[in-house]
Amino acid sequence: MNTSLRSESQDDRVLSAPMPAATADNGQLVGAPVEAALAQQRMNNRDLSWLEFNARVLEEAQDESVPILERVKFLAIFASNLDEFFMVRVATIRRQIEAGVTAPGPDGLAPAQVMAAISERVNRAHERMGKCFEEQILPALQRAGILLVDEKSASARQVAFAGKYFQSNVKPLLTPLTIDYTHPFPSLHNKTLYFCVELAHRKKSKKKLSLRLALVLIPSQALGRFVQLPAEDDRKYLIRLDDIIRLNLNEIFPGEQVLGCYAIKVVRDAELDYVEEEAYDLLVTIEKSLIQRRKAPATRFLYDPAMPQRVLDTFVHELKLSPSNLFPGGRYHSFSDFMQFPGFSAPHLQYAPLPPLPVAVLERSRDLFAVIRRRDVLLHHPYQRFSYVEQLLKRAADDPNVVSIKITLYRISAKSEIARALARAAQKGKHVTAIVEIKARFDEQANISWAKKLEKHGVHVIYGVPRLKTHCKLAMIARKEAGMIRLYCHLSTGNYNDKTAQIYCDLGMLTAREEITQEVATVFDMLTGDLTPRPFKHLLVAPHYLRGAFVSRIQREAENARAGRPAGIIAKMNSLVDADMINELYAASAAGVPIRLLVRGICSLKPGVPGLSENISVISIIDRFLEHARIYRFENNGNPEYFLSSGDWMTRNLDRRVEVAFPVLAPELQRQVQDILDLQLADNVKARVLLPDSTNVRRKTEGKPVRSQEALYEYAQRFTKLEPESSEAVPRPRD
Repeated sequence: MNTSLRSESQDDRVLSAPMPAATADNGQLVGAPVEAALAQQRMNNRDLSWLEFNARVLEEAQDESVPILERVKFLAIFASNLDEFFMVRVATIRRQIEAGVTAPGPDGLAPAQVMAAISERVNRAHERMGKCFEEQILPALQRAGILLVDEKSASARQVAFAGKYFQSNVKPLLTPLTIDYTHPFPSLHNKTLYFCVELAHRKKSKKKLSLRLALVLIPSQALGRFVQLPAEDDRKYLIRLDDIIRLNLNEIFPGEQVLGCYAIKVVRDAELDYVEEEAYDLLVTIEKSLIQRRKAPATRFLYDPAMPQRVLDTFVHELKLSPSNLFPGGRYHSFSDFMQFPGFSAPHLQYAPLPPLPVAVLERSRDLFAVIRRRDVLLHHPYQRFSYVEQLLKRAADDPNVVSIKITLYRISAKSEIARALARAAQKGKHVTAIVEIKARFDEQANISWAKKLEKHGVHVIYGVPRLKTHCKLAMIARKEAGMIRLYCHLSTGNYNDKTAQIYCDLGMLTAREEITQEVATVFDMLTGDLTPRPFKHLLVAPHYLRGAFVSRIQREAENARAGRPAGIIAKMNSLVDADMINELYAASAAGVPIRLLVRGICSLKPGVPGLSENISVISIIDRFLEHARIYRFENNGNPEYFLSSGDWMTRNLDRRVEVAFPVLAPELQRQVQDILDLQLADNVKARVLLPDSTNVRRKTEGKPVRSQEALYEYAQRFTKLEPESSEAVPRPRD
């Protein structure tokens, strides 16, 4: 599981819906402070809301009902998320402060205020994480027969083993770096654990001690963070790689006295510095920017609080750190490395496996094209097999009747079967076009590598659209049939990535429905030709039409509610940030529209506020899989509309990305989507109810417990049969 968010630049939009005018006693409008206060009453800050989301991840590490090795993973996810938050969001705020930005955002907070609040909350989060580990995780591991020892608690036999392991595996990888006036200060790698070692050496010609500092990179990327030690009994013993190094510091610095050894870690700004309009070759420009990222300014410096001030001052000076960059941790950092924690083949300490299920209508046919011609097919990952998407593209590569394949690739796995199928199709003479988004944050290098490989095999590679990110998930196959060309399409809420498809909850649709496939072809024309398309009838496409299409539907629901007609909105997304969309929801709530939202991460909307949002409820589900699908349902006077989308209601998705929301038109698929929504809205085990201030409470379990992800797996089992059962027995949400 990976619940990491990939946030981008700060949303600068102002509140567009009218707010009550603030006046003084003399009737004149008062100033900006009151306006900022009013904004805070209507909007939660996106970054502080994100920290509340990450707190929900930490809650899973604290939950004793979660298997212990899964709790360890949630602790790692929490820490990894925090690293990325500082690389992206805190870096953006830092840049705003340095640029002198003092104007408040849509939430009424100026950048400096946000930074101060982040520092306070993150320091508290560090304390909670450390307390969770020491007081909950370690004792639970011990009860499970897993002991994590250090250089002090290891037995003599284990110390001897650690010494041999150090000599044969660790020492060859170490390069101590001296910090003094004769050596330039080294460039510390992003998110990498180091020891800062304070040393004393007494020269024969001098009576005084000579002090110096040295840095030692902990090679956990090469060796892993944990080493299994010889057992003393029937339990499992582990030691951190850093503690093995602590045990052998005299081997690294012979003849010198070690005064102190302190763990440190730097998190750097991950924003790439380039102006796309001026980039002659975008691929080369981004490759150069990736090199520059390694030396970007620090946004977070984690250090052992036992570190003397004189040593800390060295890093403050050399890394140009401000107080807001400094975060005292504990003796150990990089809890994200707990993703490497051994599983020990202990299924009772982990979640029971939920292998992806077959879909009978696809499984029992040798001709996927024939199945898709007859009916639309909905796929729900990871509950159902992603391999059907791979099989379709492999079949297309080998089918002599297929003439072309077009696809958008945003995040690609290292051993992508889909990318290999595209290469094989091109080698066989088919026209293959891949829109590879090389601006996908943290996947730039991987995407560039695949883009070059695909080009070598004859695939026509396009590096996205200038000034926009291509975030939609589309594949289109053109096939000759009976003297004409028929289009087959796959549209999805998630990436063409077989690895994330095992842990991300996404929905995809296979269709040959002409009204959809022809519009998908138009989207590809836009992507390959940089054309502004005509308005679509079925697809909702950003940045041209997605915002307006959603706004008009929200307003239609408000009109229906005012007229006494059936009205309602159910929306499931990763993040809800855009101020204009939030204000439209507030207006619909005031008109009496019942609005139920499922928001996994950031939610700037304040639900349940009298006079503002009393008809809006928000829940967030954090469980073993990452909730990633975007679903939008509008009641539409008793004729519901269902859309699946690659985009959230964030300004970046609505205005700065190519996104596609596609309708679910087949009645049987609409029933499936409604069942999925109903099960999630009925969750009373892993659902948290969001409060107006972004905090949350666990939903009370009333009646039969419903854990939606387990229920959805059971629901997917129906489709392993040729004739799915009726959905009438699916639990319905409470009012």
